[in-house]
Parts: sequence; structure tokens; C-alpha cells
Amino acid sequence: MDCRMDGRVALITGGSTGLGRAMGVSFGKSGASVALVARRPDMLDEAVKAITAGGARAKGYSCDVTKPEQIAATFAAIEADFGKVDILVNNAGQSAALPFETITDDAWQADLELKLFGAIRFTRLAFPGMKSRKWGRIVNVLATLAKTPGGGTAPTSVSRAAGMAMTKVLSHEGGPHNVLVNCLLVGLIESDQHVRRHAKSGVNKSYREWLEEAGKAAGIPLGRYGEAEEFANIACFLCSDAGSYVTGTAINVDGGRSPAL
Repeated sequence: MDCRMDGRVALITGGSTGLGRAMGVSFGKSGASVALVARRPDMLDEAVKAITAGGARAKGYSCDVTKPEQIAATFAAIEADFGKVDILVNNAGQSAALPFETITDDAWQADLELKLFGAIRFTRLAFPGMKSRKWGRIVNVLATLAKTPGGGTAPTSVSRAAGMAMTKVLSHEGGPHNVLVNCLLVGLIESDQHVRRHAKSGVNKSYREWLEEAGKAAGIPLGRYGEAEEFANIACFLCSDAGSYVTGTAINVDGGRSPAL
């Protein structure tokens, strides 16, 4: 199966590190031009270099996705530079999990602005062009907590569940125009934060040994943490013509850890 994206332009938020960067590299190898959006210019520059090293076109855009005016300006700049946006990956966000009674209004608002309203605003800008061209792909990167929220998992589980509902709504509205909308639910994927946790732990074990033990302790059926590249492979399939009959789905990428299908 050939998951090609030749001639497509992909916009990826949270694109400077981790899953966003991995998807950018994968999309570039598949023929797409890639616009990476994140806050830190230095990290964006490194991610862009990783993509262009493979021969793809890429550019970074510094943007705080909690700021509506920055989103509008960034999207306009991307359209001016690339001419269109065919693929949108709403990937910005970080985990926030606290006991419900301790979450302030400000904390709720900050989480919703970052994880939900950022996706809403970028999608609202990208959707009309996708519909007019009769081709589009939107992937909302969420978390398995969206399906199986437990105590102490808000506000993340709540904002991510809202993102899953939005995905289904958009899949119905986009379907007649060949705009496919899906979400990928992240499980435990190796990232820079795990490197930092290992460094802070003070354990007398290598990072790989520590990560292997953590994966087994977490009850992952596959017995290990996932890799960002494995996640990117699924996103690449959904955003290519190979995934042309998949929309309105919420796919777990978690090594089988979630109890929900």
C-alpha cells in the first residue's frame, strides 16, 4: 500500500517536537509540503530541517494557539506561502490531570483554549477551502482518556472528549465534500518528557531499561511504550488517498492499553 501525499499541503500544530515532528517527517517523505506550527522558533527550525533533509518543502510558524489573532495571522501566512491547506492535524496540547475540586476556572479556560478552541479555530479556517476543492483531511490528536475518563483526569479528559464529539460532527458535515475527519487517541508514546522524567528519577538504570520497566508496569499488552514514528504511520495513512473510506472514527494508538475499543 502506497500512502502518498504528492501535491498536498499539511498544517500540523504542536509540530516542533514529539508526535508533531514525527508526523511532519512522515508526511514530507510521502510527498507533502509541511507547515509546522508551534510556539518556540528554535525548536521549529530544528523540526523543519529534519523534514527538508529528506527533500520535502517545509516551513515553521511561531504561534500561540490559545490566541485567536495569532491563529488567524498564521493561517493567512501559510496560505500565502503554500497556496492552500489540504491536511490539518490539530496536535497542540499537553496533559493536565487534577482532582476536580482543585481545578480553577482559569485552569479550565486555559485547557479548553489550548486543546479545544485552538482546534476549532484552525478547522474553521481550513474547512471552506477543503470543501471547495472536494478534498481534505483533518486529524484531531486526542487521548484515550476521551473514551475512558477516570477520577483525577480532568481537565484533559473533558477537553479531549469534546474534541472527539467535534470530530464526529465534522465528519458528517465534511463527508459530502470528500473532507474526511478522524481522531487518533494517544496512549503511552515515548517522548522528550520521558527523558526528563528519567533524568529526575535518580534511578541507577539506563533510560532504555527504565522505559522498558515503565511500559510493563503500565499494563500495556504489547509490553512497551510506543514510538512517535509508529503514531505518525497511522496519521500518514488517514491523510493519504489510501484512507479514502475512513471518516468519523476514533482510533486508539496505545498498544492495546485502553479498555475501550
